Amino acid sequence: MRDALRRDDRVFLMGEDVGRYGGCFAVSLGLLEEFGPERIRDTPLSEAAFVGAGIGAAIAGMRPIVEIMTVNFSLLALDQILNNAATLRHMSGGQVGVPLVIRMTTGAGRQLAAQHSHSLEGWYAHIPGLKILAPATLEDARGMLWTALEDPDPVLIFEHGSLYNDRGTIAADAGPVEIGHAALRRPGSDVTLVCYGGTLPATMAAAATLAAQGVDAEVVDLRTLRPLDEETIFASVRRTHRCVVVDEGWRSGSLSAEISARLVEQCFFDLDAPVERVCSAEVPMPYARHLEEAALPREETIVAAARRTVG
Repeated sequence: MRDALRRDDRVFLMGEDVGRYGGCFAVSLGLLEEFGPERIRDTPLSEAAFVGAGIGAAIAGMRPIVEIMTVNFSLLALDQILNNAATLRHMSGGQVGVPLVIRMTTGAGRQLAAQHSHSLEGWYAHIPGLKILAPATLEDARGMLWTALEDPDPVLIFEHGSLYNDRGTIAADAGPVEIGHAALRRPGSDVTLVCYGGTLPATMAAAATLAAQGVDAEVVDLRTLRPLDEETIFASVRRTHRCVVVDEGWRSGSLSAEISARLVEQCFFDLDAPVERVCSAEVPMPYARHLEEAALPREETIVAAARRTVG
């Protein structure tokens, strides 16, 4: 965000506690001191109000970044996101675009209980008019924001809370990344493991465990949940003939259900086993650590699902 604010005077950040507090996850720490209160704006606790203000600013020519603390709170602004941001270009016959970026934390694993820990990005991926991004690497976390700010339409970025503490070095000349394609994080020949965002570390660990057991797993990181890069998924499954979809959302009506349905529609005769899904337990996310861990997709549940596909 610091780079974005330096590059373009139209960019500003708005949300709860993004200024003096530095963001509830310290993501915007120091930005208020560098860019001032006109560009780093603390807002009242009213998601509908500040998302609506962001939509208005985007229509007026600015490039707002709106931060919502967690995906659970974004439901308070769902009317603005769905009925305004996602629809205005279509309802105006292409005359009114909304170049708005909304960032929000998603996912569990930090004992923040049910009202701060859910994974609702699959809901937003249902809505036409929105682009839905889920970075899983440092390069994507930085480069996707750059690309999103150049988009003429609304982009929602879902940042998994468990990835905020990841550290590493990004190339000095790193810039925007393309967001139209999934990424092959690990080649393999026996089974395709499809994941995104916060499920990538557990999926990569599962692939390593499977390799030690003689199962060569290919890992596909979706990166963009809408539009979905189904061709990369299909190409991988046509090579491996088996698929496990790892999704931190609930199983019923989930993104994993959508991917499974598309595989059955397009790759039915390429499959040598039913598609497996590893999702969160269908309960409000528990607070107790052992229950939260039991509710989430884990390395061992991914391994078990993959082994079921290979027999």
